[in-house]
Amino acid sequence: MLNDSVIDIAKNLINRRSVTPDDAGCQDAMKAFLGELGFDNETMVFDDTTNLWSRRNTEGPLFCFAGHTDVVPSGPESAWKTSPFVATEIDGYLHGRGAADMKGSLAAMLVATREFVNKYPDHKGSIAFLITSDEEGPFINGTTRVIDTLEARNEKIDWCLVGEPSSTDHVGDIVKNGRRGSLTGDLIVKGIQGHVAYPHLAKNPVHLAAAALDELAKSHWDNGNAFFPPTSFQISNIHGGTGAGNVIPGELHVCFNFRFSTEVTNDILIERTRAILDKHELDYDIKWTFNGQPFLTDSGALLEATEGAIESVKGSPTVLSTAGGTSDGRFIAPTGAQVIELGPVNATIHKIDECVKMSDLEQLADMYFGILERLLAN
Repeated sequence: MLNDSVIDIAKNLINRRSVTPDDAGCQDAMKAFLGELGFDNETMVFDDTTNLWSRRNTEGPLFCFAGHTDVVPSGPESAWKTSPFVATEIDGYLHGRGAADMKGSLAAMLVATREFVNKYPDHKGSIAFLITSDEEGPFINGTTRVIDTLEARNEKIDWCLVGEPSSTDHVGDIVKNGRRGSLTGDLIVKGIQGHVAYPHLAKNPVHLAAAALDELAKSHWDNGNAFFPPTSFQISNIHGGTGAGNVIPGELHVCFNFRFSTEVTNDILIERTRAILDKHELDYDIKWTFNGQPFLTDSGALLEATEGAIESVKGSPTVLSTAGGTSDGRFIAPTGAQVIELGPVNATIHKIDECVKMSDLEQLADMYFGILERLLAN
């Protein structure tokens, strides 16, 4: 059972070694907490992933907190100041794996919900939690599978707040109101292996691909827009050769990624990439992995409530941003939901000695409460 304060709840969750996709009992603790507030808990297990759909009331509109209980591996525990799976207070900060990403947010969500339900027991609409243990992993059996289930039974989320660590310098300074799309290409350029002393008997795929890769890297894909920077192309991995200095490789393997704006689609990027590769007359195979469409919440009740709640707690406005990587919001936004991300400072996420300022978690709970109050109070 979870204790009362946001810090106690965060500690309870951090102390559970929930390295993806292991939930380690985090969702059971959350279910017990939410059950006492009148939520109906539904566990959805898909292969190795445990998911929780918990909902209070049945009528609309439906506000959903979305997040994950899984964390990335700690790395060498000896490198940490304290044990990564023993939540520890040091000089006003709470240390431990998941403190910022995102067990602190989960604790703030729970406390905010408890305070809101206690104050407004007959609130309008519904509140839900969509929690997965597969956000840090391959993300194939987590939020996307839950959304498929909800869509199949026509259970629609109107507003969704994802608790990813969005803040930069202090809690609430940045709100993610969208994310870029992500498309990965795994390219194999084919050549003919041979001896470096007899290049006329071989075809070097590194040489053959160089001009095409240069053109891809220098291409202008779009201009972006008011909310998104221009689409970017980055090579993340490249490999060719046997390891011997006197062998021309037979294949070149290149992995690259597009982070793209709403000005283009994955189909356009694929078509333009193939056109460049074909122009350079390469013999190649390519496999595409589509990681998610860009999404944007540029107006609406959720964004207004979020901006108002942050300013009420902090006394200063927030800044909207679509920068950074992907999140599970990419699975929720295509259903028609308004989606924003608001969470702690992200400076230490995935790092050794991950930590979060304890007062930030308390303020985050106040912000979450303020959003609920603006949207669902009678």
